[in-house]
Amino acid sequence: MDALITILAAAVRSGTPILYATLGEILTERAGVLNLGLEGLMLMGALSGFWVAYTTSNVVFAIFVAFLVGAAIALVHAFLCVHLGANQVVSGLAITMCGTGASSLLGRGLVGETIKGIGGVPIPGLSKIPIIGPVLFNHDPLVYLSYLLVIGMGWFLYSTKAGLKLRAVGEAPEVVDSVGLDPVKLRYLYTILGGGLAAVGGAYLSLVYTKMWGEHMTAGRGWIAVALVIFAVWHPARAALGAYLFGGVGALQLRMQAAGTSIPAPLLLMLPYLLTILVLLGISIKKGKGILLGAPSALGVPYQREERT
Repeated sequence: MDALITILAAAVRSGTPILYATLGEILTERAGVLNLGLEGLMLMGALSGFWVAYTTSNVVFAIFVAFLVGAAIALVHAFLCVHLGANQVVSGLAITMCGTGASSLLGRGLVGETIKGIGGVPIPGLSKIPIIGPVLFNHDPLVYLSYLLVIGMGWFLYSTKAGLKLRAVGEAPEVVDSVGLDPVKLRYLYTILGGGLAAVGGAYLSLVYTKMWGEHMTAGRGWIAVALVIFAVWHPARAALGAYLFGGVGALQLRMQAAGTSIPAPLLLMLPYLLTILVLLGISIKKGKGILLGAPSALGVPYQREERT
């Protein structure tokens, strides 16, 4: 039982950076904008957060800076795709490539350096609950913040007028425009917020998970987050379950390696990505059978008022 609790707790920690990126992408895609640059955003968030924490020892400020860096990069994506109508897939891929290269170049002098980072803060009372306590309530503040984000985003999307406007702009921006709202501004806003959250997910890796900087430290988590948005059917609660599932697979393969399993290490390292492929395969099969997946109708489609019919 102790081993199971350890793996489940590790799944929560390992899944948290993926969860932040997934929640950010849900916001972005709900507004009708596709951002495939999560890997680059996470890397730049990880680097900027680590650099600030390394130079100032202020981890709260480091998280804030990481968010701003991600938001600034996402602003460029929004300008290209929302304002200029550029291809969203190409723009997103460019962000990933630029973010990967820039983080490696700018972080070259920080490789191998360590920081104190953010430690665990058990929640009094709740952390003592059998099984659930150690798994969910014996973590760091960013994990607890992710819980609140999942609950808050679910409430926002489905129980508020602002959430309705967000979902509407991803489904039919021309209808939003016809009632006096500005779909361009809404798409800008949620693309920027989504980019900031993805960068915080990257900062979690360098400030909490490893407490160091290393090139390509996201190791494909940004791409997993892109797949998880579809797996979660654009719903925050399902995103949390999916992130912890993928985190659990990653934690399990690390534990198996530490236990000295006879399974080759490269094969174990493949497990999270193999699961990603299987999930996407299953979703594709469902889509082929005509099962509604819940994707925003206007996802990836530029909107220009002049072209409205």
